[in-house]
Amino acid sequence: MAAKEPVGVFDSGVGGISVLGALRRELPGEDFLYYGDTANAPYGTKPAEQVMDCVQRVVRLMLGRGIKALVIACNTATAVAAARLRQELSIPVIGMEPALKPAHEMRRGGSILVLATPVTLRLPKFAALMEKYGEGAIPVPCPGLMELVEAERLDEAARCAAERIAGSGAEQVDAVVLGCTHYVFLRERLRRLLPETTALVDGNLGTARQLRRVLAERSLLNPAAQGRCELLTSGDEAAVLPVMRRLMSAWEKEMENCEEV
Repeated sequence: MAAKEPVGVFDSGVGGISVLGALRRELPGEDFLYYGDTANAPYGTKPAEQVMDCVQRVVRLMLGRGIKALVIACNTATAVAAARLRQELSIPVIGMEPALKPAHEMRRGGSILVLATPVTLRLPKFAALMEKYGEGAIPVPCPGLMELVEAERLDEAARCAAERIAGSGAEQVDAVVLGCTHYVFLRERLRRLLPETTALVDGNLGTARQLRRVLAERSLLNPAAQGRCELLTSGDEAAVLPVMRRLMSAWEKEMENCEEV
């Protein structure tokens, strides 16, 4: 029966819907329970201890729903809490990190810009990534960008991100890492604002494939042909759930003609 239990997915808000979309695409037979902690968003500008408190509340709720695995669909929450959760929980815990490794492999002598929240960029987990794959990489903190995506002000958010990129000082940008799940919703808008030679990289598909591998190793893949998805939020359901559904629909349409990296 464990294989038929849902996979829990959570983020500080609606940004993790982009990860959920990748998970559903890779694992269509799985049931997913998505929780957006909108009432406590953003995580990316909070002290790490406060982020940990938020994460633990969400995890307790999701464990109460009988999840078989947990996906932290948030780079900030992963950096703060993933290691501790793996020690404390008996279920698999899959996290996110800025996709610096694949971006590094695309570098052609120019710069790699890593767009992320301030908290993500100053934690040891990101420092370790930079040590391994940081040649030519420039961290670009983007406070306020997540909030624009939450408000569905995507054109404004893309312009803001493009201004951060332009202000980075990099003469040649080979790749831009979308280091927050919210930023993935800006992909096509940024594509229109950036040179065609600049790659846009995120970790969503890699996370989905990692979940598949872990579930398969533990014989937890759901044999169903089509899974279900339930959306939850700590915020105002009447306001937040429609935003989640619109973003999910927009992501699915975008991915019909876009291959993720």
